[in-house]
Amino acid sequence: MHALKSLFIIIAALGILNGCAPLVVGGTATGVAMVHDRRTAGTVLEDQSIELKALSALRKHEDLYKQSHINVTSYNMMVLMSGETPTEAYKQRAGEIVGNVEKVRRVYNELSVAAPSSMMTRSSDTLITGKVKTSLFRIKGLEGFDPTRVKVVTENGTVYLMGLLTRREGDAVAQEARSVGGVQRVVKLFEYID
Repeated sequence: MHALKSLFIIIAALGILNGCAPLVVGGTATGVAMVHDRRTAGTVLEDQSIELKALSALRKHEDLYKQSHINVTSYNMMVLMSGETPTEAYKQRAGEIVGNVEKVRRVYNELSVAAPSSMMTRSSDTLITGKVKTSLFRIKGLEGFDPTRVKVVTENGTVYLMGLLTRREGDAVAQEARSVGGVQRVVKLFEYID
């Protein structure tokens, strides 16, 4: 029982590392994170709004939503869709639904055509995300680099990296992410500022 309790605490802590903190503690976490963010305060709030609106729009398509596992991540109004859906038609439909959400500039539809992943796989992905985020603090030699500016999303061992970075920062981040155990593939979705 003690081991199960410890596992739950670790998964909850990793959920916070995975970006759930704003949902848990509201505006305080958002305010602290915005000090380091290259996005404007309005854009940070718009990204949160886009994620909520996209998930709400997907829920209205009951068959698609119930048969799929879809994560929506917005960064600078660029949206990553990750997870699984059972058919190519559902994948395309989900992309159209999210693409029609107001203020979305682009959709990266990375949904896999497959059965929804297991809780064990999702827990492993959460652990990988935490390890990648932690590893970014080891990056040296980049003046002004702040690892909190990188959004990390892991789906079935594939790590998606988002953020407003220089090309040099983006290359260093991707290289560091590749060195983390359990990472099978790294996909850079950065917007470059240089």
